[in-house]
Amino acid sequence: MNEQSRPKQQNTAAELGELFLRMPAQQHELVQGLMKATSPNSLDPLNLGGAFMELAQAMTRNPMQMLDAQFDLARDYARLWQNTAQKALGLDVEPVATPDPGDRRFRHDDWSEHLLFDFLKQSYLVTSRWVQTQVEEAEGLDEVHRKKVRFYTKQFTDAVSPTNFLLTNPEVLRETVRTRGANVVRGLRNLLNDFDVENGKLNISMTDKAAFEVGRNVATAPGKVVFQNDVFQLLQFEPATATQFQVPLLIFPPWINKYYILDLKPENSFIRWALSQGHSVFVVSWVNPDERLAAKTWEDYYNEGISEAIDATLRACDHDQVHAIGYCIGGTLLASGLACMAANDDKRVKMATFFAAQVDFSEPGDLEVFIDEKQLANLDTMMAKTGFLDASAMSTSFNMLRANDLIWTFVINNYLMGKDPYPFDLLYWNADSTRMPRALHMFYLQQMYQHNRLSQPGGITLNATPVDLRRISIPVYLQASREDHIAPYNSVFKAAGLYQGPVRFVLAGSGHIAGVINPPASGKYCHWTNDAAPGELDAWLAGSTEHKGSWWPDWHAWAAPQLGEQVPARAPGSGGLQVIEDAPGSYVRA
Repeated sequence: MNEQSRPKQQNTAAELGELFLRMPAQQHELVQGLMKATSPNSLDPLNLGGAFMELAQAMTRNPMQMLDAQFDLARDYARLWQNTAQKALGLDVEPVATPDPGDRRFRHDDWSEHLLFDFLKQSYLVTSRWVQTQVEEAEGLDEVHRKKVRFYTKQFTDAVSPTNFLLTNPEVLRETVRTRGANVVRGLRNLLNDFDVENGKLNISMTDKAAFEVGRNVATAPGKVVFQNDVFQLLQFEPATATQFQVPLLIFPPWINKYYILDLKPENSFIRWALSQGHSVFVVSWVNPDERLAAKTWEDYYNEGISEAIDATLRACDHDQVHAIGYCIGGTLLASGLACMAANDDKRVKMATFFAAQVDFSEPGDLEVFIDEKQLANLDTMMAKTGFLDASAMSTSFNMLRANDLIWTFVINNYLMGKDPYPFDLLYWNADSTRMPRALHMFYLQQMYQHNRLSQPGGITLNATPVDLRRISIPVYLQASREDHIAPYNSVFKAAGLYQGPVRFVLAGSGHIAGVINPPASGKYCHWTNDAAPGELDAWLAGSTEHKGSWWPDWHAWAAPQLGEQVPARAPGSGGLQVIEDAPGSYVRA
């Protein structure tokens, strides 16, 4: 055994020696990178100072409340010490604090069975919950500031969890002993590889990017690019049935990410599944913009994106209407376009489906904490330098919404355990994010998130037409997900009270991505339906029926009777558009 371990020991020592020889130069590069990332304008880019100052003032206004809170904390600590002592004597005791049901940080047996680590876990839970309770119970704190303080307090308490440090994580300690420190060497190397010295940023690797290639093992549904302009390429996919519905399906994904969330692996591809059900599928693949598109506006993306894609699809199919799907921000743009079309008696869209798409932003979810005057001004100043928002900036914001799952899990795995990220198609797509044009992005954040103008009649205009969502009278399928932090289901539901046509609302299990991408064959999650027209959300939920598995068949059963007769399957390029190149196209590879 000792003989077998000797080469590994020697290799580890050599790797450590090499690492320490490289340290001075790398340390210098890291410091330079951090200095580049730090400027007077970035000292408080999230505009937290005022919010936390107001919290401090609110707490000092009620000293008795603070005294009671400190007494409660001291009492819980005393109970914890007493329980730990009793447990040390072999007695069975009820824990003072236990992790929430969905908290996976403390799954290792040592967190419950080892006296020291059980004490660390419980003391952390007691303290972090106490801190968050003080934020919730502070009297006189402005609700906007409370939301911001609540969010960043949670970020802080998540960051200081004992699971995130080598000496207080039993699983990491066991791995360090087992590998004789090799995990530390590998972890440091992973950390250095992930650090972008030029920009002073840590880009945490979430998956093995070398394991995937667009067009090889993701985004593989066969098809062709049949139209393109500066804003998008239009993909038409090969039919999977001998006949197809007369009304084609045109999908508008969010431009924040690339379209192939709808076409990851064949077994979880919504595009392939829709083709198998007889839909004639077209998908917009948005361009990954650079400085040349800096001035592109919301109106431009409607005219050159939504409208031109509809026209191109109709030419390809020799038909006069489409069934349009809008996903997330793609749905927000689609809704504004449908209102403009309704005002101009434009009937090119027969029916519409929205995946996790908000149009009323009065309760926009956790992303609201990133939206205020100062933060938007800082963001605009940053985008003015390049003409676009770098993809990593938006990705970081989304990851912060689920920091334990999308940040700290990988810190532990990559840097403490010293493991390489696991190949995962969804996380590969998540990392393959896109830039956003300055004018378009600022309009979206200011007019939607900050001022909620899309839900107000005439709040915005498209092509000099006041946009009023209440003009939309076509049939609408509205999907939301129960655990969606980006487009909360209560926010998505508000659209049901705006559209005047028949609306079917369906609530899926899971979150913003897994709630949508849930193929029937997987048998995962569940969904809720209510055949009554949506009214008040609480009444809809009370009268809803839970169904096991995917909501996709419900969507197809709703859509199919409205899609006209069956026609011979349409091969890409067989209609009024010529083939430009094979799917997935060149835009998605940029």
